[in-house]
Amino acid sequence: MKEIPNTITTLIAGVAVTLISVWYGQNHGLLPPDASREAPLIDGLFNTMMSICTGLFLLIQGALVVSLFRFHRRKDDNTDAAPVHGNIPLEIVWTAIPAVTVLWLAIYSFDVYKSVDSGGFEHVHNATNTSAQVMPAPQATSGVAYAATLPASTSGTEDQSSSAQQPAQTKPDTPEVIQPSDQQAPTRQVVADTGELNIDVTGLRYAWIFKYPGSDITVGELHVPLGRQVRLKLAAQDVIHAFWVPAFRLKQDTIPGQETQLRFTPRTVGEYPVICAELCGPYHGAMNTRVIVQSPEDYQGWLQSQTASAGGTNQTVATNPAEQSPTEFLTPYAEELGLEPELIAGLAQHPSSHHH
Repeated sequence: MKEIPNTITTLIAGVAVTLISVWYGQNHGLLPPDASREAPLIDGLFNTMMSICTGLFLLIQGALVVSLFRFHRRKDDNTDAAPVHGNIPLEIVWTAIPAVTVLWLAIYSFDVYKSVDSGGFEHVHNATNTSAQVMPAPQATSGVAYAATLPASTSGTEDQSSSAQQPAQTKPDTPEVIQPSDQQAPTRQVVADTGELNIDVTGLRYAWIFKYPGSDITVGELHVPLGRQVRLKLAAQDVIHAFWVPAFRLKQDTIPGQETQLRFTPRTVGEYPVICAELCGPYHGAMNTRVIVQSPEDYQGWLQSQTASAGGTNQTVATNPAEQSPTEFLTPYAEELGLEPELIAGLAQHPSSHHH
């Protein structure tokens, strides 16, 4: 049987590597269900990079495996291989292709970043909320201020949480909103363009504080309406934190003394975790809350309930006036925060490490 020429073998291998890379790049299953309009932009970039990385992995590992079998030292053969002094065309190829690929990815990434930074769509600025509004720091006489987001204990919270999971009203001939598998059934929703919603976000150890400008509403979890663009104005009181919502594919640092911004448009009703992605202290892991995406009707109902209760919150935000030691302050909340008693006790042994 006549041997297949090397050029055909190489072509077949190249086609196979390409098909496998493209398929895996689109079917890796590494990302959670997306819940914002900006998420597909990030997913597209991630999937492209995953395809390229998969192709490089298969190419490099395949070359290593072929070399192990084809060029290994034969038994009783102690001679040296033929010397190779260089291959200029090959060196140009393996330098030019990665350089072009990296440059293209840089341009693609920058384009995605600019699209996400502007909300991915045309947005309407709220002329009455152009100035930054930052939560005032808790008053303290000395020492360090600590904060912790505690579970809600009132029945009102349960009512509000259940309203956040009610499906949006249905209307015919409208785009379908995809729901995560662990949420309620898909809904259809038409949302009127009511402008950009501005919300002030303050990160402090170890809680997120959300203030709705133009009202007295200050809460420990983020409520937003479905289909309306949201702009978060982020600030930090003490150290650098990072506001991360995996379902939205968005993450932004909060920096003391400097305002940062984050835009997104939620497209799926549900509750999604908000995580601090920047190591900010010994209880960094407990600094998390949630963003609740509601139908416009439920969101308006939530606003009215908050206004009626004179700014009541869905979560209790416990702040230490800095008159107690970290151990004294956090011990009553250890069970709610999921903290080990040994970890809290360790603060008493190293108090100096918690001053800033």
